[in-house]
Amino acid sequence: GYDLPQTRQELRERGRLRGVLPLQRLDVTRLRVSYTAVANVRPGLHLAIMRDISSQQESEWRVSLLAAIVEGSNDAIISRDLAGTIVSWNGAAEKLFGYTEAEAVGQPATLIIPADRAVEELARIDRLLAGEKLGSYETVRRRKDGREVEIEKTLSLVRDRDGHLIGVSTTAHDLRPRRQMEASLRRTEEQLRQSQKMEAIGRLAGGIAHDFNNLLTIILGTAGLMLDTVGPDDALHADILEVRKASLQAADLTRQLLAFSRQQVLQPRVLDLPEVLGGMERMLRRLIGEDIELAVVVPPSVGPIRADPGQLEQVIMNLVVNARDAMPDGGKLTLELSNVRVAADQASPPPEVPAGVYVMLSVTDTGMGMEADTVARIFEPFFTTKEKGKGTGLGLATVFGIVEQSGGHIAVESKLHQGTTFRVYFPQTEQVRRPRSTLPPLGVPVEGGETVLLVEDEPQIRQLLRVVLSRRGYRVLQAQNGGEAFLLSEQYPGTIDLLVTDMVMPRMTGRQLAERLTVQRPGLRVLLISGYTEDVLIHQQGLDVGFAFLPKPITPEALLRKVREVLGAERPSH
Repeated sequence: GYDLPQTRQELRERGRLRGVLPLQRLDVTRLRVSYTAVANVRPGLHLAIMRDISSQQESEWRVSLLAAIVEGSNDAIISRDLAGTIVSWNGAAEKLFGYTEAEAVGQPATLIIPADRAVEELARIDRLLAGEKLGSYETVRRRKDGREVEIEKTLSLVRDRDGHLIGVSTTAHDLRPRRQMEASLRRTEEQLRQSQKMEAIGRLAGGIAHDFNNLLTIILGTAGLMLDTVGPDDALHADILEVRKASLQAADLTRQLLAFSRQQVLQPRVLDLPEVLGGMERMLRRLIGEDIELAVVVPPSVGPIRADPGQLEQVIMNLVVNARDAMPDGGKLTLELSNVRVAADQASPPPEVPAGVYVMLSVTDTGMGMEADTVARIFEPFFTTKEKGKGTGLGLATVFGIVEQSGGHIAVESKLHQGTTFRVYFPQTEQVRRPRSTLPPLGVPVEGGETVLLVEDEPQIRQLLRVVLSRRGYRVLQAQNGGEAFLLSEQYPGTIDLLVTDMVMPRMTGRQLAERLTVQRPGLRVLLISGYTEDVLIHQQGLDVGFAFLPKPITPEALLRKVREVLGAERPSH
């Protein structure tokens, strides 16, 4: 505040004072004045000359505020005079173009304009001077380090208080963040289109899977029964084997269609990936041939993962086959496992991999590599670079589908003539591994004497499964739907050891039947079978309820082994 007695005392002591005073008019409005005071111009008379500087200080404050706004702007703001010399240069301009204010001010505006853009710049200024209103536009400017940067800029004329033209102002910002956002949006849109395409294919695959798998079950089952009655020397034996072989190929094709569309029925369990890889190593060496060196790198401690073992082996197999085919003249194939932690704030996290702890499987070849366009399409179904008849285009699409459906992620890096690396990220699990039950080897007849309640609404399949089980000594009770099976169980006086039921049936589903019968018969074991996709079974039928599951198509051997496995397991506590 202003102290009048103090000011008078200073005036008497010094004889002359200068300063600024806050005053108030009679109308209560406030103002600020500059003053010069002289003491004793006559004895006892002091003289003070005052000038109102309120408007001047307001203008200075506005200029200061405007300068702060310009300096604090995220946009580069540059002004030049009519001669084309830079006269102002804010902090954002320094960041964008690399020149400090001291380096830029006083230099011609062409300091940052590439030679091939100079005519364009002058033409736009001429249009502006002619009175045309120009919007923002995209162009290129040159940084201090010589690199060119894409910018979006706006030109405007600068006039003084009297309206006289004194220069041109430029407001500009870097287009890289927008370009990155647009690229991210395009990737998201492409992922959405791919997801929609996969969903459509999945619906198609799921639609045919049920009927197709039922037909294949009948063909495979009948072929298996015929092989039991036809000796190796019989002329029909070779023909039956061909029928069986073709049916198995058809079943494999169905599985691939369901896998890449993420509709495959998975039966995950806790796995030790080094153990899986070690069990496959000998077979993989035979698969790739002698002209390709195989290196398997496994660290001392790799975390457990949760996956379907059969599907995991298919992922490894398909990636190895793909690598082998990329090295027709030989080379080196490296399979490497590692524990990986991806952090949300990681400087360069793996693409599309969320934060978490993973076991990473990398498959690296020294083959021919791929161009960027090929890499972008590598996981598309039916896309292949192999010659006609050499590939279906389903291998890597199947890998992608299995990995995604298993909760994992896959990325690929490749350079032409420098090789390719696929990296598969499986989330680590804290669940504990359970030992697998010991089963007889494939091809060994599995006998049994227990009682099985078989429920299947397809007569041909029901009859086939009954014959397969009966020939191996099982007592088989049959029902064509859940209601009939429940009544049969109520009326049957003996023990029923196992329920084998189709999951999708009219009126009562296999799961509902299993839940009711395990209450009625507490020691009952359950085996669910189905030709439907996992999406249908989980979301409509509730697959994950602790019951054993066997997907169609079903071979006699697979059925007998699974039945023996379920009957040999610990009794359920429902």
